[in-house]
Amino acid sequence: MDGVDGPSRAVRPGDANREARPGDPDRAACGGTVWLTGLPSSGKTTLAQSLASRLCREGRRVEVLDGDEIRTFLSAGLGFTRADRDTNVQRIGLVAEVLARNGILVLVPVIAPYADSRDAVRKRHEASGTAYLEVHVATPVQVCAVRDVKGLYAGQRAGRITGLTGVDDPYETPAAPDARIETHRYSVAECTEELHAVLVERGLV
Repeated sequence: MDGVDGPSRAVRPGDANREARPGDPDRAACGGTVWLTGLPSSGKTTLAQSLASRLCREGRRVEVLDGDEIRTFLSAGLGFTRADRDTNVQRIGLVAEVLARNGILVLVPVIAPYADSRDAVRKRHEASGTAYLEVHVATPVQVCAVRDVKGLYAGQRAGRITGLTGVDDPYETPAAPDARIETHRYSVAECTEELHAVLVERGLV
């Protein structure tokens, strides 16, 4: 995976931990959700796992909510219609918010293709005063199709798969994410460092 470029970092009203500062003894107890949205094979999970490893080494309480695991258990039985995708995202958002407001730093590498679904998750966090960051893993579809970690793009080209996000099903690109990471440009370590810097700036680490 390559890539980080110029994340947007404007602090949003409602970020619960926006007043935290380096050296604050309460920093280690700060929870929050970092939602990594992007196309299939954009590098969301790789980045989340790399960041989680670093945060664990720093003594943080971290959970990664993996989209495939959620689909297998919490969202078993849901399909890939717009309504089912939204239900899946809202379920994950609920779990993330509960963990985050109890002091866990939650990393969510899940596509979440629709802007209104993502906005609803943000509003849930804002309602409880829980920090929430939206990170767009902005890898171009051409690069994702070459990586094709799960063979989805090949399956779509061969006619075995329909409804592939970003190809024949919509992906609504975030208009104003808290950070934008371009994983095709830099290494995993560099991407991790850039995202970690965003969390430091927001007082989450």
